[in-house]
Amino acid sequence: RDRSPTKRERSPPKRERSPPKKERSPPRRGSRSPRNQRGGSPHRGGDARIKRPHRAGAVGAEDQRVRSDPPPERRSRWETDRPPRERGGRWDAPRGGPAPQEQQEERQQHDERRREARARREEQEGAGAFGVPQEGGEGGDDPPPDKEKPDFGLSGALTEDTNTFRGVVIKYNEPPEARIPKRRWRLYPFKNDEPLPVMYVHRQSAYLLGRDRKIADISIDHPSCSKQHAIFQYRLVEYTRLDGTPGRRVKPYLLDLGSGNGTYLNNQRIEGQRYYELKEKDVLKFGFSSREYVLLHEFSDTAEVDAQTAGEEDEDDGLDE
Repeated sequence: RDRSPTKRERSPPKRERSPPKKERSPPRRGSRSPRNQRGGSPHRGGDARIKRPHRAGAVGAEDQRVRSDPPPERRSRWETDRPPRERGGRWDAPRGGPAPQEQQEERQQHDERRREARARREEQEGAGAFGVPQEGGEGGDDPPPDKEKPDFGLSGALTEDTNTFRGVVIKYNEPPEARIPKRRWRLYPFKNDEPLPVMYVHRQSAYLLGRDRKIADISIDHPSCSKQHAIFQYRLVEYTRLDGTPGRRVKPYLLDLGSGNGTYLNNQRIEGQRYYELKEKDVLKFGFSSREYVLLHEFSDTAEVDAQTAGEEDEDDGLDE
């Protein structure tokens, strides 16, 4: 028959004990392994420091003194506590030159001369500015000279790139009222009463007269004339008719470009950089040249010119015989 299990057989089998843990050797000094480093918790070891709360008013006397002292002054590496060396010592002695005393005397003499020159200059400026009577002049009765006003006119420096012809900068720019005339104007040149070929000056609005053949429209070869001597310009201007109504007409003008020996209109020198209106039978001369230019147009009475030309031809025929 079956028998019931005994008490020993009913109990579960006992587990085997795990082997005892090996004791860890104490960490070596200087080891950087994270396993050997102790945690920051104060409960891990007895050597851990406990951070205590800071109590107000518990600052030491030494800390208080350090905080109250001013910060040390920063000094350059080139600064030193040594006193400056006096001039005239063994290292500052002049080599092969005058003694320090002589140099001091020369310096004083130069200073005195400079003061005297400055005083004389101030006296001269004061005499001219405040009306102090000078030699050969009157007192402060003369009015003070007017100050020079600023000149806002065109200098021509900006037009050098655009107003260049054959590599030469032209001194003149045509005005906006420049026009080509409908009337056919002509210049009749004479040299010592000898007629020269006629010049037709109605095909352009302006003609440049000068000694530079490279850019001149009408060349003047006399050495007294400038390279850019004058301008013969046509301008559209307004005028009043006989019945009182306004009108516009193209008229010839003459402008001197600041030449050295001047331009002459009917034997009178004209001002530079100013337009002068020309009329029929006006005579033009440039510099010291003996050539004369008579201004006429197609409807002018050229009987005098033709008669003078015919008379000279007769004289030439007589001389040839």
